[in-house]
Amino acid sequence: MNFKDLGLSEPILRAVGEQGYDTPTPIQAQAIPAVLQGGDLLAGAQTGTGKTAGFVLPMLQRLMQGQPLRDKRGRPAIRALILTPTRELAAQVEESVRTYGRHLPLTSMVMFGGVGMQPQVDKLRRGVDILVATPGRLLDHHQQGTLDLSQVQIFVLDEADRMLDMGFIHDIKKVLAIVPAKKQSLLFSATFSDEIKALADRLLNQPALIEVARRNATADLIAQKVHPVGREKKKELLAHLIKSGDWHQVLVFTRMKHGCNRLAEYLNDHGITAMAIHGNKSQGARTKALADFKSGDLQVLVATDIAARGIDIDQLPHVVNFELPNVPEDYVHRIGRTGRAGASGEAISLACLDEEIFLRDIEKLIKRSIPRETIPGFEAPASERAEPIVLGRMTIGIGGTRRNAGGGGGRPGGGGRPGGGGGRPGGTGGGGARAPQAPRSGGAPRGAAAPAGGRRDGGRGPRPGNGTPSRGRG
Repeated sequence: MNFKDLGLSEPILRAVGEQGYDTPTPIQAQAIPAVLQGGDLLAGAQTGTGKTAGFVLPMLQRLMQGQPLRDKRGRPAIRALILTPTRELAAQVEESVRTYGRHLPLTSMVMFGGVGMQPQVDKLRRGVDILVATPGRLLDHHQQGTLDLSQVQIFVLDEADRMLDMGFIHDIKKVLAIVPAKKQSLLFSATFSDEIKALADRLLNQPALIEVARRNATADLIAQKVHPVGREKKKELLAHLIKSGDWHQVLVFTRMKHGCNRLAEYLNDHGITAMAIHGNKSQGARTKALADFKSGDLQVLVATDIAARGIDIDQLPHVVNFELPNVPEDYVHRIGRTGRAGASGEAISLACLDEEIFLRDIEKLIKRSIPRETIPGFEAPASERAEPIVLGRMTIGIGGTRRNAGGGGGRPGGGGRPGGGGGRPGGTGGGGARAPQAPRSGGAPRGAAAPAGGRRDGGRGPRPGNGTPSRGRG
């Protein structure tokens, strides 16, 4: 099968061909015809299998087949809304919309926090057919009367599982109350859970179901390996692997933002060009780091889990878990940055004795054992023993026991996911740990007005009285 068999128009096929693609991936081959039929869709696939094109291509086709809509001032009205969890992913998706729609008379824009609102207001005033947005900034514009979603015909919820992990369920419900009840709704997710099913029941009307791989699976083309290492030898081992393997494009994940910065500094001091990307970085710095990494000007990008869903690089060869994630699903998302769209890739994890509980959780989730390979000279000393790991306000002890370190965060009754956030407004610390109840990222507690342009586009704590914590953002 090739894209010509899917019923797409010539301008779209031309744009796809200009990108060097002729054969759709499994999720694209199934999703594109389903979306073209006009019904709702619930789609799940391994990360990196082409989900974005799976909804962007048929969405463009349907918009071109429909009648253009105008707002009260005669400007193009927003007919398609794509909601994503992170700024990086929003930018990536909107870039795909422009790439595949380059030969079509459709306009698009991306909208997220961390930047000024006025340029976004100016673009909205000129009229937009397709809007890609993060939830917080979208609701800011709606509250200020600068955004009209009354004519949305296609609504896409991308990376829905990450949306829920980051605590956006209440914002999603607010968005659903704004957009028309009658519309085509598409929900795409890398993993499924009971929460995703509940959201699908609320959002979708008799949807088609596509799941091209078992839940929480990792791509077969990703070669996974664990290097057991001494606690104090991780940085040295990482530098050794990069230099000895002559690696030139390496995405490295850490759990915490301060560790992300320190690792980037260490690599630069040892002759390896590296930059850090996490929630405390300005949007300009994050955009530049991603651009330099994609172009090959930057050898190593060190990231917290904020980047796990926002980096899409063709044939990215190496992903390294400098620290294993404390939430096993994040392992799937992290290593899914390599081995994308049929390409092979390598995922290396550096695991010290403290992280054995994380490794066991990951292997249980993906239902496979990850091969171990000890590099001589970097193994743990015979005297080294496992120590508890402190994540924000929660300590993970030996054997996986969790206890508060001054402020809560685990699920009620013990055994919950560790809390994160470190007390920073908006729950922005923790780099992927579950966050205790936290104020909005703009600094305003729940119920208070958020400052213009400074609202929450990252994860937040739960509403008062809601016992389900959300994951803090890295």
